[in-house]
Amino acid sequence: MKTAMVHWDNVWSVSVRFRLPSGLNIAIRNLQRLLKAHVKPGMRFLEIGCAPGKLLAWVAQVLQSDVAGLDYSKPGLAIAQQLFQALGIKGDLRCEDLITTTFQPGSFDLVYSSGLIGHFNDPREIVESHVNLLKPGGKALITVPNYGGFYGRLQRRFDPENLFIHNLTIMNLPALRRLAPGELVSTVRAYPAGRMSPWLISFDKRWPQPVARYMLYFFNLLGLIQPYDIPRLCPMLVLELHRLP
Repeated sequence: MKTAMVHWDNVWSVSVRFRLPSGLNIAIRNLQRLLKAHVKPGMRFLEIGCAPGKLLAWVAQVLQSDVAGLDYSKPGLAIAQQLFQALGIKGDLRCEDLITTTFQPGSFDLVYSSGLIGHFNDPREIVESHVNLLKPGGKALITVPNYGGFYGRLQRRFDPENLFIHNLTIMNLPALRRLAPGELVSTVRAYPAGRMSPWLISFDKRWPQPVARYMLYFFNLLGLIQPYDIPRLCPMLVLELHRLP
């Protein structure tokens, strides 16, 4: 793995507002749009790497799914639990490692993760674990940041160290498709998704804070008003897998 647990414990040491995520952030809206297309009321839905729990809470409250969450960071999972309690949302949240999780195989209609597999040198076992948790005919949605193209070139100028904790070799469509456990799935799709998003770029590493903040908000607004996805500007790549019936 390209990141240690201490990295994620530090990430989730910050305070979080106990409310649903705002669709005014284009990165959030992109994920909401993706999930809206696949999640139906009553589905059993699992998010792997769920901290801080905001998107999972949104799936439960807005999409009316029966949700579960998994994260191996204790501080991150604690925040998710506090968020669910504050919002009065029910969810089965567990602080566990995916490989040794107590969630039973074949339990979920949809298993989702965002950015998780991009932190593994060899994510094939992680992808297979997503599929193993699916019911027959269930669906896995796995996203990675699109650092293989435009965003990667920009981030290399602003924050090359951030790229070191990402597996850039899987951030193209053919490589993503090759991660699918062929003996377990009936359909494999890989595609770019989302409106333009500035949140993949660490502008503040090279520019003064006021300038960096202005650029983030400006390009965030452009993403919000963008009418359709433009493949070269899509900030994420999606691997969609359907388990065999």
